[in-house]
Amino acid sequence: MSGPIVLHLLQTFCLSAHQARLNWGQMNILIVEDEPVLRDGLVDLLRGAGHVVSIAADGLTATQRGLDPDLDLVLLDIMLPRLGGIEVCRRLRLERPGLPILMLTAKGSEEDKVRGLSTGADDYVTKPFGARELLARVEALGRRVKAAPVEPEILEADGCRFDLGRCEAQRGGRTVSLTPREVGILRWLYRHRARAVSRAELLEQVWGLRADTETRTVDVTIANLRHKIERNPSEPRIVVCVKGVGYAWGAR
Repeated sequence: MSGPIVLHLLQTFCLSAHQARLNWGQMNILIVEDEPVLRDGLVDLLRGAGHVVSIAADGLTATQRGLDPDLDLVLLDIMLPRLGGIEVCRRLRLERPGLPILMLTAKGSEEDKVRGLSTGADDYVTKPFGARELLARVEALGRRVKAAPVEPEILEADGCRFDLGRCEAQRGGRTVSLTPREVGILRWLYRHRARAVSRAELLEQVWGLRADTETRTVDVTIANLRHKIERNPSEPRIVVCVKGVGYAWGAR
């Protein structure tokens, strides 16, 4: 499949790249694709459009390179060795919530699209795709990110200071380490601080589990988190329980 895709890309490459250079600025883009021919074609396309491009050929490498703070966008294939694209997307979204992710896949089923988007992908392109379509979607994501407010890495609530990038919390001169799951919970609750968040939503967005999974993982993790960050864990003021719903960011 990679041959026809690359041919289709190259047929419209020159005009599309020229238009892209005229219309939008340079971005730092990570391409995560294990098929060498397609990967090389994407590299040529995006570099020709004036972007800085890096590559990863497997999911584990992608999760490491995706943490680069200078990265502006990720093109992510779903079918990857070592770690699948859906899990890569979930991990990157947890660590870099504002990083744009564009899924590239040969799968065209509705279920795969829903899985990718619900895990946190911003957009979805099904192979084979044309160069103009891909560049247009990359441009659209770039515009969206520039217009969106940047989520803070430093939060303060009820006398506790959180450094989410370093996975740390500090209260009264005492610093404690936070797990990636705990950071994910804090990020999600803060992002949606205007409303309560259900346990099912936290399972899906932080753990990547199905909403109907029978588990007390969320409650146990939040109980441990409260012991680290609350003045009085039995009377929480940061991560509060909303009866009949789930949890909410309680600090004001």
